[in-house]
Amino acid sequence: MRTNLVAVVVAALMVGGTAAAQQKGQGAKAAAAQGKTEVTWWGHAGFFVRTPGGAVIAIDPWLGNPKAPQGVQPPETVDAILVTHGHFDHAGSAKELATKTGAQVFGSYELINLMGLPQDKGVGANAGGTFQVKDVTIHFVEAVHSSSYAADDKSPPQYAGAPVGYVLEIANGPTLYHAGDTGVFASMATIAEQFKPTVAMLPIGGHFTMGPSEAAQAARLLKVKSLVPMHYGTFPLLKGTPEELEGQLKKVAAPARVLRLEAGKATAL
Repeated sequence: MRTNLVAVVVAALMVGGTAAAQQKGQGAKAAAAQGKTEVTWWGHAGFFVRTPGGAVIAIDPWLGNPKAPQGVQPPETVDAILVTHGHFDHAGSAKELATKTGAQVFGSYELINLMGLPQDKGVGANAGGTFQVKDVTIHFVEAVHSSSYAADDKSPPQYAGAPVGYVLEIANGPTLYHAGDTGVFASMATIAEQFKPTVAMLPIGGHFTMGPSEAAQAARLLKVKSLVPMHYGTFPLLKGTPEELEGQLKKVAAPARVLRLEAGKATAL
């Protein structure tokens, strides 16, 4: 009798947990259906964007990074994967995710040629390129960094073309700018003038990218309303913090607010 009772209780808990998970997933889809764009940070520089039109866009997926959410699965359906450059901490899971979901991978022409993707799954382009994925217009824009790609740990890295950033113009939604790995550069003002992004995902860790001071200058040039800090705290070298960013924004009188996303949690924009 006791064994049967335990089995019934366990089964009820499992059903309840499944129902809760389903409700959570349905809630995310419902939010998108109601005209909201949702962004989920996956740690480091990785994001999943879900749009009101049902597009799911992955950006710089390194799914096993030290800041990745625990016990949360990435979306089963992905329409496009955007890779800013070839370094492992940005391109690390792109091919795996493309194989699993059938999504097309977008990136610099040289990088796409190195990744060994099926011909119809790789879209190589460069700054100035524009593509449509459901309700999202994707623009390749400039970035200031380096780029190399190694197929595996035993292969030497190869030149992977120029790094890029991405602007995502979402119909009936915000315009997002993912800067990739970059320092601040003057033509961010041109990105602001041309695309008018409202939310910028900017690296703040320093050493390989902008730190908080440079990111605040970037926010001033971009004229965005909100900043999502990324590429910080993953390794000891990446010392910049959101708190420092908020202080630097005050120094340059940039009105942008800092959105600190919790890894694995969908946030409506």
